[in-house]
Amino acid sequence: MKKHIVLLLVILGIVTPQAFAGPDAASSPAKEGYALIDTAGLKKILDAGKATTVIDARNAEEYQEVHIKGAINIPEKKFSEYVSLLPPDTSAGLVFYCNGVKCGKSKKAAIKALALGYTKVFVYDEGMPVWEEKGLPIYAGPDYEKRIETTKMSSKDLDRLIKSGRDSYTLVDVRDPEEFAADHIATAVNIPVNTFAVRSGVLEKEKQIIVYCNSGGRSYNAYRKLQKLGYEDIRQVIFADWKAAGLPVKK
Repeated sequence: MKKHIVLLLVILGIVTPQAFAGPDAASSPAKEGYALIDTAGLKKILDAGKATTVIDARNAEEYQEVHIKGAINIPEKKFSEYVSLLPPDTSAGLVFYCNGVKCGKSKKAAIKALALGYTKVFVYDEGMPVWEEKGLPIYAGPDYEKRIETTKMSSKDLDRLIKSGRDSYTLVDVRDPEEFAADHIATAVNIPVNTFAVRSGVLEKEKQIIVYCNSGGRSYNAYRKLQKLGYEDIRQVIFADWKAAGLPVKK
């Protein structure tokens, strides 16, 4: 299957066969007419210097804070106003992205580009959070390092929530797997912060997401990534406070 996908991309003229030599590169067609491309695939296209336009479909504020280096901004909601930024040649390669697999802006913008007659349209659905998490080239605006205020949850409130048996939240331990194995809060799932954006697709946006680490540094970073991914109901808990309160941990 993968060979057929690579062949399709070569036929379209967007990449050479060598551009997809890495094991992580992947692209797959979608029924809407665009193709999906992963981080390794997009990186190889850009490294190869192919004439491909990378388009950030998020709003202008998000784009100004941080975007893939060299990308242009065509907000999906204002697509018709910015359409003149697209290359005049409808056979040119276009890659749209936004804030990850659960963000629909890039796919909606790609469909609009297809409707205009563009034939080589791709969606990088892992998006900005994964590109940034992997340390790939970005433009960082003046507000990029600006601190955010997290919403804290006390250990006692979390304990009451767990004991209630409600299914309205997901508790995430963002420490390393070895730390999680040593001890963690019952009901927690482990998603280490250094792969948080990559694996965030398992988290339901309809639920409250509660992140914790030992002292707050890593859970702050996870909280910030969740905000960028479009999660709205987020809380932060400190594991050291949980243990200081004498609350139970699972070995």
